[in-house]
Amino acid sequence: MKRREIHIGPGAPSLLLVVVVVGMSVLGLLALMSARSDAKLAERSRSFVEAEYEISARAEETLAALDAVLAQCAGEADYLAAVAARLPEGLSMEGNLVSWTEAGEVGRSLFCAVELSPAGEQPRYRWREHSFQPAEFEFEEF
Repeated sequence: MKRREIHIGPGAPSLLLVVVVVGMSVLGLLALMSARSDAKLAERSRSFVEAEYEISARAEETLAALDAVLAQCAGEADYLAAVAARLPEGLSMEGNLVSWTEAGEVGRSLFCAVELSPAGEQPRYRWREHSFQPAEFEFEEF
């Protein structure tokens, strides 16, 4: 019996090389697309966190203004009425609870509420709520 010898011609290695190059090109494009989408997601996340810190900073500034009012009214006879009369703009008061909302640019707002301590007590207030909430959207009619 004769053994048959198989000869690989010059076409098979060339075909294999083309398949490898195309496969590597596809994997490279997938990696590039993944890197671009990761970069976009990181940028959105950065802007989102930056906006939340900005909203929190505004809430702290509002709280500082409220604290200044509380310090001014500490010696008055009707403490809560004096505080209600001098509240900074945008704050509302129900009993000894002061609340306000800081609007954000990323579709969320920060709701803040503090409970006032009796006159002369330290600390002058205690946080009751400090939470991010979805902003309310108004839809246009067609």
